[in-house]
Amino acid sequence: MTPSHEAPTGSAVLKLPLRSALISRVALALCSFAILAVAIAIQPPKWLSDFDQSFYLTIAYDIDHHGVFSNGIFDTTDSTREVPPPGMFFVPGYPLLVLTAMKIDPRFARAVECSVEANHNKRDGSDCEVYATPIHIIHAFLLALAVLAIAMAGEAIFGSMLVFWLSGGLATASLLTEADLFSFVMTESLTVSLYSIGMLFAVLAWKRMGIRYWALAGFVLGLLCLTRPSFVILIPVLIVLIAWPGRRPATGGERSGWRGALAVTAATIVVIGPWIIRNHISVGKWGLTEEYGSAVLIERFAYNNMTVREFFTAFPYCTPGLGDLAFDQIYGKDSMHRFVYHTPDSFFHVGRGRRDALVKEHGRLDPLIRGIVIDEMRANWWRHLLVSIPLAWCGMWAGWIVALVMIPLFGWACARAIRQRQSMLLFYAAPAIVMLGLHALVANHYTRYNLILIGPFAVGAASLISQWLPSARWRSRARVPGP
Repeated sequence: MTPSHEAPTGSAVLKLPLRSALISRVALALCSFAILAVAIAIQPPKWLSDFDQSFYLTIAYDIDHHGVFSNGIFDTTDSTREVPPPGMFFVPGYPLLVLTAMKIDPRFARAVECSVEANHNKRDGSDCEVYATPIHIIHAFLLALAVLAIAMAGEAIFGSMLVFWLSGGLATASLLTEADLFSFVMTESLTVSLYSIGMLFAVLAWKRMGIRYWALAGFVLGLLCLTRPSFVILIPVLIVLIAWPGRRPATGGERSGWRGALAVTAATIVVIGPWIIRNHISVGKWGLTEEYGSAVLIERFAYNNMTVREFFTAFPYCTPGLGDLAFDQIYGKDSMHRFVYHTPDSFFHVGRGRRDALVKEHGRLDPLIRGIVIDEMRANWWRHLLVSIPLAWCGMWAGWIVALVMIPLFGWACARAIRQRQSMLLFYAAPAIVMLGLHALVANHYTRYNLILIGPFAVGAASLISQWLPSARWRSRARVPGP
């Protein structure tokens, strides 16, 4: 037998699947990046002072010009003229990403400087260039990493390359519907990316691939907490999932569960610990943030004034397609106008108005929040819980019209997993569902806070479609007449 016809050796056989898997991963990431980059780039230009962008731009400006992580627009200092005091209203993850983009691209840095100066009435905002290309590229890159992590999690859970490709395709399609949101200089892209990567490591750890994966999951969770502090709730959630009795045989017993919980906790603390210490030294408080949670919760209480009509109408209003056809979600000139954030009497403006009034009267919210929560719960605890139901319904449609397909398939996949006692998909989905409930209880109804649901939705839907496709091909072949 000539060398060209020799059977491949064991190492060659091993290298071929590894090479094929690597090619698949690179191909999916590149395709997703290209699609999302184009989708973000073609969105209408956004003034850098629009929406929440100035929160992060001002902090990045203060770090760049004064070397101080400030509270941005939430302090009384004009940082274009003097050094602002240190702050901890926001966490550092996204402002540091903006600062990195400013260092990479001087044109973007000038656009940020102009926007901040315009906010302080130092120049006319119309003179400022609307330019955020480096951030758009970074967002597309982060989202491509999220798609790859979601696809790899699907492959790890179901052991199928078809699920890999279907999960990646569905995730890309879902993120594509949110391209306008990703064109803003805001945190969603970084949040979705870090969460998806962290949950991939958690899945690999659940598949008995070592304590190091729990440590990596904890490390990424720490970065996530430094992007959105509300994700700190996932530390105990992951610990509970690790210790869940049904998982012990698959993770090496109770001792392995404790080691995994310790690895997650320790790695998370290693990441967020320096920021907490910095806050104590610079601001005089222990913690990830101050005032932020109190402000969000006060704004959430405004939704407790929802009428019975608004409660029931919220379900069709928030359903993709149906709500767009039946209601005015742009200008808010119908019965659901209070759900549109920019209408004068919207829930958002009522809550923001109360927050601003309390700040003006008392200066700080944290000393007041305990009494505010107690008073609200005494009077409206049942309303608060009931109102959280439509808010969760509205917040779960991550991926808009694509979610109309994915959510029913995801629910079907979860029901099948329960019947077959295959808990991996349920464990993968649990943290995102917990965050959906948390945001309904303490935040609002916008899907931007729940884009992390795209991962579980895509993987669950892909698992069912992957089983239907071979069956459909077999049936189509059976219908073809013979020669």
